[in-house]
Amino acid sequence: MFESIRVVKKGSSPVVVFAHFQDETLPASVRAHAKELGHEAALKDAAEHVEATGECCAISESFSGKTRVLLIGLGKRANLKIAAMRGVGAAIGRRLSQLKATGCSIELTSVLSLTKTDAYDAGVCFGEGLGLVGWNCDEFRGTASKGGKKTKLDVRSSNSEFLEGADAGLALAESANFARTLSQTPPNIATTGYIAKTAQRLAREAKLKCTIMEGDTLERERMTGHINVGKASENKPCMIRLEYTPAGGAKGKPIVLIGKTMTYDTGGLSLKINNGMVGMKRDKDGGCAVLGAMHAIATIIKPRRRVIAILCAAENSISDEAYRPDDVITYRNGVTVEVTNTDAEGRLVLADALCWACEKENPACIVDLATLTGGVVVALGSTFAGMFCEDDALRAKIEAASERSGERVWRLPMHDEYREMMKSPVADIVNSNPNRKAHPIQGAAFLSYFVDEKIPWCHLDIAGVHESDRNAGCFINGPTGWGVRLLADFVDRV
Repeated sequence: MFESIRVVKKGSSPVVVFAHFQDETLPASVRAHAKELGHEAALKDAAEHVEATGECCAISESFSGKTRVLLIGLGKRANLKIAAMRGVGAAIGRRLSQLKATGCSIELTSVLSLTKTDAYDAGVCFGEGLGLVGWNCDEFRGTASKGGKKTKLDVRSSNSEFLEGADAGLALAESANFARTLSQTPPNIATTGYIAKTAQRLAREAKLKCTIMEGDTLERERMTGHINVGKASENKPCMIRLEYTPAGGAKGKPIVLIGKTMTYDTGGLSLKINNGMVGMKRDKDGGCAVLGAMHAIATIIKPRRRVIAILCAAENSISDEAYRPDDVITYRNGVTVEVTNTDAEGRLVLADALCWACEKENPACIVDLATLTGGVVVALGSTFAGMFCEDDALRAKIEAASERSGERVWRLPMHDEYREMMKSPVADIVNSNPNRKAHPIQGAAFLSYFVDEKIPWCHLDIAGVHESDRNAGCFINGPTGWGVRLLADFVDRV
């Protein structure tokens, strides 16, 4: 929607934004603030318009000379939660984009102070919403597309704390948008090699350590999942390791973040049917989110603890080299897997990374993100990600980060009976049980065989939330960058 968005401290703005509550007259503090800025009459006029319902994100407008005055609703005062500020930021962003505005002054704190809402925190959420809705990815459009010129938007506020928060929120949105752009990149461009180069570029820019394991290294390290899933493609598999180390020295064991990064998924020999292949460029979104999180960790969060990211990059394709249903493969931890469905490939590459993390990284905890199962979409839709975590302390921290980031998770059960479902009559376990019972839990149960039970582990199945199918709120149709802000918040507070 915008070419760029930035926070500035000085100058005038062609648009000024105030807020009010539903079923209430304009608060005296808001009227006084508007009078101080010279917009009292315009604000009063906007409040009398039929659009000024006060419902959350409803906008009415008026003019104060050449300055456009927007009045946005925050809903009922008693129901206001700080997360609503993301929607407010997005709604304002959409209107500013329509107006081709080059600047705006956000004057919301005079009304937010009536609810004891922290100005900085409100600014963070507002900045996230504005930054997320402002994302665009037009680099793949050609001469047949006629898009209008996008404006550069300057954001101001008379409240310095709110403005500082908005700056931080915009930065977090930039990290999420980094992941969204990578998700949007088509599979003929975003190959496994492209993902590796993107990680290397991020490492150079953000001063991270990057290691690419491919070819003989995968063989030597017994990364059997990567090798088998990726061997049918001309784009060879690789495991990408990024490491953030704080400048002042690390504290404690590292946090390990793992992302499923299937650059394309045909289903392999268990070929996807009809149009089920369309959109499979987004089977890399777990890895995209982890890359985006590392961007935020290295440039914004800068924790005192080491953070290690592992991306499992492969393309599930078809050729005479393809792995088959009925194959049995052996992992580095000794677990043998009977392949029953080559379209359950993500868990096979994730198993490599989980084994590696447990054996090599001595982690404080492991969090993995994956577009793993269609079953989690059936269970939770696009409202919550499925969370599997049996460690109470880790689960509480993930849930707290979810609450603060607005990226919602819902705990799903794990039990030995689900692990029993994955037992094979030929090998130790199967990669997919043809019985569709507990389908989203099957994936987590499979992965549990590759995690040391002494290490806290959380698996997030993001298949329902990594993409938006409508143009509403903070997002347009397309990738959401789900997980970037949650992981950044989690790492920031661990």
